[in-house]
Amino acid sequence: MATVYLDHAATTPPDPAVLAAMRPYQEDRFGNPSSLHAAGRAARAAVEAAREQVAGALGCDPLEVLFTSGGTEADNQAVKGIAWAAREAGRGGHLVTTAIEHHAVIESAEWLAGHAGFEVTVVPVGADGVVDAERLLAAVRDDTALVSVMAANNEIGTLQPLADIGPALADRGVPLHTDAVQAFGRVPLDLDGWGAGALALSAHKFNGPKGVGVLVLRRDLAATPVLHGGGQERGVRSGTLNTAGIVGCGRAAALAAARLPDEAPRLAALRDRLLDGLLAVDGVTLNGSRRRRLPHNAHVAVAGCDGEALLCALDAGGVAASTGSACQSGAASPSHVLTAVGAPQDRAHIRLTCGRTTTPADIDRAVDVFTDSVNRLRDAGGGFV
Repeated sequence: MATVYLDHAATTPPDPAVLAAMRPYQEDRFGNPSSLHAAGRAARAAVEAAREQVAGALGCDPLEVLFTSGGTEADNQAVKGIAWAAREAGRGGHLVTTAIEHHAVIESAEWLAGHAGFEVTVVPVGADGVVDAERLLAAVRDDTALVSVMAANNEIGTLQPLADIGPALADRGVPLHTDAVQAFGRVPLDLDGWGAGALALSAHKFNGPKGVGVLVLRRDLAATPVLHGGGQERGVRSGTLNTAGIVGCGRAAALAAARLPDEAPRLAALRDRLLDGLLAVDGVTLNGSRRRRLPHNAHVAVAGCDGEALLCALDAGGVAASTGSACQSGAASPSHVLTAVGAPQDRAHIRLTCGRTTTPADIDRAVDVFTDSVNRLRDAGGGFV
């Protein structure tokens, strides 16, 4: 029996239309987009067409779309680059972020604090995994160079109040960066309404290829390059452009935007069906807000079970999921997200995420396997070591 894949937050299967669009640029259309000959010009045209597709999906100017190697690089370039540029312009050396950001943001901020003398304020979130907008705005100072708040959390799927945060920051002249890697293709992104100066995406999260991402950087927002070289991508991100990956990213972005009106409610219905089944098991509780939540994310705590043991049991039963245990076997440290929301450390924490290939039958089978796995583990002592 085929595996029920419920780990779409980790990566998604590439859409067949995306693979078809990429293939010519992996074979005979191999020119370097920076070359001036015909093969190079053809590659450049493909890159610029993809840039327009991404811009159309996001509602921004194509000149504001910069291609990177993924969401991690996009976050690093935004956080470090904007902070450096602001300090060089005499506008401050202070950053504000939240306790549940992706490691690419948190560790970039920590690096700036440890190696470049920046001050960083990390704002806590509530037990529901949502930051209080007023509390975050109260942390902003006259010397704040950047505020970074993710659109949606990658572990527990909570949506952050960017519509309240962004405009208030804009009024104070403070740029907002948002990691929207998990949000794109699942909820609408409102760059103008949020007043976002920078935004990060990763193509493999929306049925595109791995190894390519997007940094939307507003033209009036300076960012010092993290990578130095040939000066590609407005001089912000040097390096030979990954033509095939960029073509795939553009096609995937266009498909995700076109499908969103139908796909978001479909995913939400599957998620609710999944959550209802999981929460019907005794001792299973929800992590994060049920209302302010990505439409495809189910993240639960399971009493009486070890995270790794439960994950292995699910895998053996043909269900692919992931664990975000606050204290799982073999983990060097607890999940910073679960720690931030005060999740209990003596139980399993399992994330199941739906996607384009998920069906109601998949959900029902996953619930059956989950229920059986939990009961068997508890009968055997929970799988704790």
